[in-house]
Amino acid sequence: MTANSPADILIELEEAVASCPLDRCARILEGIVRLLTGSRDRPQELLASVVDGVLLRLTERVETGALVQLSTALAELGVAPPETLRRLASHNEPDVACPILLKSQALATTDLAAIAACCGERQQRAIAARQCIEPDVTEVLIARGDQICLALIKNPGTKFSEAAYATLVAGADQDGEVAKALVLRPGIPDPVVRKLLAAPSRKTAPAKPTASSVPPAQGAAPALPCADDYANARPEIVALSRVGKLNDSTVNRFAIRGETAKLLTALSVLSGAPIEVVEHVMIDDDCEGLVMACRASRLNWATTLAILSNRNGARLSFAQRERAQLTFNTLLLSTSQWTVRWGEISAGANTRDPGHRGAGMGK
Repeated sequence: MTANSPADILIELEEAVASCPLDRCARILEGIVRLLTGSRDRPQELLASVVDGVLLRLTERVETGALVQLSTALAELGVAPPETLRRLASHNEPDVACPILLKSQALATTDLAAIAACCGERQQRAIAARQCIEPDVTEVLIARGDQICLALIKNPGTKFSEAAYATLVAGADQDGEVAKALVLRPGIPDPVVRKLLAAPSRKTAPAKPTASSVPPAQGAAPALPCADDYANARPEIVALSRVGKLNDSTVNRFAIRGETAKLLTALSVLSGAPIEVVEHVMIDDDCEGLVMACRASRLNWATTLAILSNRNGARLSFAQRERAQLTFNTLLLSTSQWTVRWGEISAGANTRDPGHRGAGMGK
């Protein structure tokens, strides 16, 4: 008597499933799930492949509740029947699809990206909450809308490509939730942060004190340079930057000598922020914004202190110095924190009359 081949046996099993009662199909499904989840010591790839066809047939003949149970069980497996996994992940019912979209490590990245491109909102959110999201999947989800972008940015397991960052920056409102979430995310590349800082604000925040509104008792505000001053200073600053000599020593010298146009231009070039923002924090009573600007420019504390001490001719009090240094040291631990605050400063700076300034100094 000739034994049937494994392929023949599977065909017979699939045919038997196709004609058996629905309640028996459910019992068979439960048995296969127990076989998969309880066979940790057996070759998982072989077992998953063997039962894949049978599971596919069973998924056509069982209730939604049974599919949810199957999806939940398969989502926990490192190796799972690939075709069945793909079918369940693509299911229109979120309760069936979401367990696999959220947890399954066996679902191929290409399948996940294809599903992300056309699935519903609940499925999108399940994908965006995965422990690890590959760049290809991230790019697809970013195209689906701001709310999913927020979920992706807040998920530490999300991997972003350069194209994904470019899309986020292009669509981010400077005062919007996406921009704020992006700059608060640890490990954001410096070029991305610089682009966010340089982007024009679309919202208007309450203006900070201007040069004319600074009380005289607090010391005279530094006279802001005119457009010609900036035009004369910029070639030297750009040249120093190109040869790597726009450093702490140089900026410190600008501060001590009172070369305001060169100092502000240097801060703008080093940080990537518009000159309006740098001017704004320079004349603000609260030194926090200026400390943030110095931190963004990668200046050390000694240079920052020199800028603070020479900006209006008034000596810093001990309390002011301690607070400024605490801010500076805190920013060293979390370099993203100042960007949110600085974005608000930028919005305030945009409300001021730009007539006396040179434009586009940040780049």
